[in-house]
Amino acid sequence: MLVDDVDIVIKAGHGGTGRVSFHNKKGAGPDGGNGGKGGDVFVEVTSDLYGLNRYVSKKVLVAQNGEAGGKKDKSGADAGDLTLIMPVGTFIIDGEDNEIELNEIGKKVLIAKGGLGGKGNAFFKSSRNTTPRYAQPGLRGEERKLNLKLKLIADFGLIGLPNAGKSSILNELTSASAKIGDYPFTTLEPNLGMLNGKVIADIPGLIEGASEGKGLGHKFLKHIEKVKLLLHCISSESDNPISDYTIIHKELKEYSSILLEKQEIILLTKSDLIKDNDLKKKLKSLAKTKKQIISVSIHDWESLQLLIKILG
Repeated sequence: MLVDDVDIVIKAGHGGTGRVSFHNKKGAGPDGGNGGKGGDVFVEVTSDLYGLNRYVSKKVLVAQNGEAGGKKDKSGADAGDLTLIMPVGTFIIDGEDNEIELNEIGKKVLIAKGGLGGKGNAFFKSSRNTTPRYAQPGLRGEERKLNLKLKLIADFGLIGLPNAGKSSILNELTSASAKIGDYPFTTLEPNLGMLNGKVIADIPGLIEGASEGKGLGHKFLKHIEKVKLLLHCISSESDNPISDYTIIHKELKEYSSILLEKQEIILLTKSDLIKDNDLKKKLKSLAKTKKQIISVSIHDWESLQLLIKILG
């Protein structure tokens, strides 16, 4: 299962406590060391799109605390940092609506600072105070409540009503093995495949009212936001292809008008299942969309090669 929305709490480490200590030799003065720094929390960006799954069972993530100061002016050790792995395309949102987009694989981002260690009593020794009997506690590390949202970053996105042939097309164009079936909502989460080094995402079928939360569409509409080119699949078996097209476009507009600005190609799928005359009529009806239209079938090698050539 692809987890694309999860809440976590992160806690950077606290600074170690400064030490109150004195040399054994009489009159030698204080020798309490400083506390070590608490661990920072970083996020490292990965290509593993299932990276958020690890935070379903463990939602509170805590860095180590710095060690306390020791005797003989010995400072406590700094704590090691905590690095969280998150997939490219993740948005980190805090309670104040601050937002960080993770858009570069391998990049490392600091999201919570560890607390500084407290000073030991040796630090406070002076001519006026030769025997300070106090030290500082370490400072607390930062704590943040975060919402993590994943939006797939793909070159091509297959969209359309349920059972429009999206998964079949993905399987034929790539080495993906998306589940297919002759019933709605076979695809319950986005599937990904690679074509000539470019990512194709099969977005679960949208239905009328998806932008209002009906069906599965509302959960996955966000993944279309990052897609560069929409491949709008419409089944040639549909009684009214232009109506199917209009339904999807209405939902895209209701969710975000920005989606309508994306480049789009219409794929009239399953073209082998209807007669040539009927296919021509349906291609003609879709011409009013003023989009590029390709009839394609997983059983028609030439149509698939044409699509591959167009996608580059």
